[in-house]
Formats: sequence, C-alpha cells, structure tokens
Amino acid sequence: MTTTIQTPRRSRRLPGRPAFFGSYEQEIALFNTRPKQIWVGVIILVAFGLPFLLTDPTLETLAIAFGFAIGALGLNIITGLAGQVSLGHAFFLGVGAYTAAALSGDPEGRTIGFGITNIAIWLPAAGLVAALTGVVIAPIATRLRGLYLAIVTLGLVFIGQHIFEEWSDLTGGAGVGREGARMEFFGLELTRTGEILSGDQKAYLTLLVLLLVFALAARNLARSRVGRSFAAVRDRDMAAEMMAINLPRTKTVAFAISSFYAGCSGALIYSLIGFFEPSSFNLLLSVQFIAMVLIGGAGTVSGTLMGALFISMLPTLTRQLPDYLTFISGSPTDIPNIFQLQEVLYGLLIVGFLLFEPRGLFGIWIRIRNYWKSWPFSY
Repeated sequence: MTTTIQTPRRSRRLPGRPAFFGSYEQEIALFNTRPKQIWVGVIILVAFGLPFLLTDPTLETLAIAFGFAIGALGLNIITGLAGQVSLGHAFFLGVGAYTAAALSGDPEGRTIGFGITNIAIWLPAAGLVAALTGVVIAPIATRLRGLYLAIVTLGLVFIGQHIFEEWSDLTGGAGVGREGARMEFFGLELTRTGEILSGDQKAYLTLLVLLLVFALAARNLARSRVGRSFAAVRDRDMAAEMMAINLPRTKTVAFAISSFYAGCSGALIYSLIGFFEPSSFNLLLSVQFIAMVLIGGAGTVSGTLMGALFISMLPTLTRQLPDYLTFISGSPTDIPNIFQLQEVLYGLLIVGFLLFEPRGLFGIWIRIRNYWKSWPFSY
C-alpha cells in the first residue's frame, strides 16, 4: 500500500471576492489587491508628470509638503502605530535640521560648519543624530503613558528651544538663525536651475523620490514583526507584555525610528526653505504634525500622506481667504493675522475630525469606496 503526499497548493483569492484572502501572507502583502496596485501606479505616474505641468512656485510648495509628509510618517509610527502620544516632534526636527546645517555649513562662517554638502552624507547623519537623541530620551518616556507621556514630550519642545537659543555657535542665536543645508548630490546642485530642469523641478523630483522611499519603508515596517509588536503595544500593552513582547525595548525602537524620520524631515524642509532660527521649532510645529496624523488617519500610511499634504497646503489657502471673506479682517483694508487664523483652523479641523470622522481623510475615502462598491445597495 502506497501513500501519496499532497503538497498544499498556493491559495488564491476567489473571483468576485476581492476582500477575501486565502492566506495570511496575502492579507499583509504590500499591495494586496489589484485596484491598490493600479491606483498606486497611476498616482506615482501623475506625480512624476506634475513637474512639467505646474509652475515653479507650486512645485516648491509641493516639495516642502513632501518634506513635511516624511516627518508625519515618523509621528505616525510612534503615535498611530505604537500608540505613544508625542508632542515633541518639533524638537527632533530641530536636531536633524541643525545637524544637516552644521555638516553642510561653511567652515569659515560665523556658525559651526564642516563643508559637507553631499545630501547622501548629511541626510542620513541628520536622521541618525535625531534617532540617537530619541534613544537617549526613550528610557524616561517609556516609563510613562497617555497624558503623562504627552506632557514629558511637550517639555522637550521648550527645552529644545532654550538649548537652540543659547547654543549660538551652532544655531546662530535667537533672531539671527542660520542657512539650511545645501542640497547637492556628488557635485550636482539639486536646487539650482540647469540646462534641462529648473531648480524647483529638481527639488520636487528629489523630495518625491525620497518620500516614496520613506513611505515604502514605513509600509513595510507596519507589516513586519516589529510593526506588529508596535500594534500590540498600542492596542493593549499589558496583554502584549504577557505575549513576551519587551515593552521598553519596543517603545525605544519606536522612538528611534520616529526620531530618524523627524530628523530627515527637518533637514530636508529647511534645506528647501533656506533659512531657519530657534523659534522655528515651536509648539505650533508639533501641533501641525499632530494635525497631519489625526486629520489624515492615524495608523495608516496613505492617510498620513493625505493629511500631510492637506495641512501643508493649508497656509496657501489661508493667505487667499481674506480676499474672499473680508469679515475675517474686519475691514477690506486691514491685514489679518494669518498665523492666528492657521492656529484656529488647525484646532477646528482636529476637533471636527475627532468628533465626526475619527479615521480622518482615510476614513472618508473608505466610506466613498464602500459606497461605490455596494451601489445601488446601502448595506
């Protein structure tokens, strides 16, 4: 009597059942449905075509928005994925920005500089220094949770501002500031107009490629073993500890990765802006990143990207509002305080999304997608 051994066949999704997965590997795949693959490809193609359709000022705004999106992805890792509330994101952006500026700065200038202008060197260095700072702070932060953790990280913003203002050899001092890092890649100026592309076009394409790399890394992290341990700590840390997940180590890794993203983001943003000072890394900047994650959709990469682009483009909208809504300034001849208007909008948007759509813009997209799939039925 012979016994035949059948090898298991690779499970496939059933026709007409796009949301049904026959294996765990299919469910956690990078792009686990055909529509996702198609839409991601279309969006990337459109994004690479925009430099030849939009004006340079718009491309500059979008490039800076991409830099903010990288920082928002970092905050989403620590807050949305690991569940640790952090209000000190601006501090880590400052660490990265000053690290990059110091490496790229003029050695003969009034501030610390080493003359290393290659982005392949100062960008990873900015992220690593910020990550190291996060690891140093993590032993204190990992002992706390909830509101207490938020207060501790909030204190980092004020401590950081004081250090930046007093360390004038590095930062240039309060009210003076220093130039951002020079964006070069092995001698190629990435912000200077060339024979084929303008400076803004090159900066846009550079930030777009970097954003895709960081977003892909964040997506892969979320579906890895480390990312699943982050989610376990977020959902129920006591249960995660009972499942042999080391809470201090997991939270420290989350802080390090989030800080790395923030450091790279700060270096890129102020390299494009060209100038910054200690007051640039204030509480409002941290609130902006919190708004990006909450409005976009905490815990999701695509939602965070949507929220970051939306909040980054909001200042452009607020500058145009007084032209159409004269009651904002009280008189057509008065100049309104745009920064106060932005703060009010941030607060209203955060409260509105938390009350009516906690999943943010990602949740709105899910509603639209489900309605389209189930139409003409309502269930």
